[in-house]
Amino acid sequence: MKTIYTPEMANVNKVIPQTEKETLFEIELSERKTLGHKPGQFVQVSVFGVGEAPISVSSAPAPDRATFELCVRRVGNVTGALLDSKPGDKIGIRGPFGNGFDLNYFKGKDMLFIAAGLGLVPLRSFIQEVLGHRAGYGRVYILYGCKNPQELLFKQELESWEGMEGIQYLNTVDIADDKWMGNVGVITTLIPKIDFDPGKTQAVIVGPPIMYRFVIKELIARRLPEKNIWVSLERKMKCGVGKCGHCQMNQLYVCQDGPVFNLSKIRNIPEAV
Repeated sequence: MKTIYTPEMANVNKVIPQTEKETLFEIELSERKTLGHKPGQFVQVSVFGVGEAPISVSSAPAPDRATFELCVRRVGNVTGALLDSKPGDKIGIRGPFGNGFDLNYFKGKDMLFIAAGLGLVPLRSFIQEVLGHRAGYGRVYILYGCKNPQELLFKQELESWEGMEGIQYLNTVDIADDKWMGNVGVITTLIPKIDFDPGKTQAVIVGPPIMYRFVIKELIARRLPEKNIWVSLERKMKCGVGKCGHCQMNQLYVCQDGPVFNLSKIRNIPEAV
């Protein structure tokens, strides 16, 4: 009898290098027609003989296909073994887990996506969903920052966003090289460059813990209500089912109550943002 603790066999279909640190994988499930995830959810990935790690799903929900995408950074034994895998290799998948973004809630609203560094990986799932159903949403703003141009992820997608009607895409790097012609500075330097309606806009923020407080401060200064600000605390993930306590914040378990949270619900939890 299968349980939430039993990995499902899956196939590594494609291995697509992104940067020196990150690789994009297309994964195909063996027993299901679709993963059935929401943007913001994650899966537990097993590399047999090595271990298991939680990884955010990076592709939009796809009810008509059994494949999905994971973008992985080499940070430990499991991710290292996964990055050494090849097309045709088998891995284990559990999930999806966690509380994702409620797509029905965001329909018809203006969307402001703010991603820093690896935060673009889970946010890409939501961005792809919105861009794939463009008529269902208002204006779209995408702000993306990373340390240097060499760390930019999904470069072809970024270029496509620049030319889309009804979308304002801006990026920045902390440290430029000789070829970089764009903005230089932290992610908050992009916020004054966009003109959004705080009453109609929902902001979604994903990135390193240090960036949240500064981005939130800038958005509130622009009169965006806390109830219109959403964050993902996916970096706190561990077991995924509320057993290990690694992600506990006061009475909340991020893996079950999150990783997606409305800011108004966690504002008074110091370790949250």
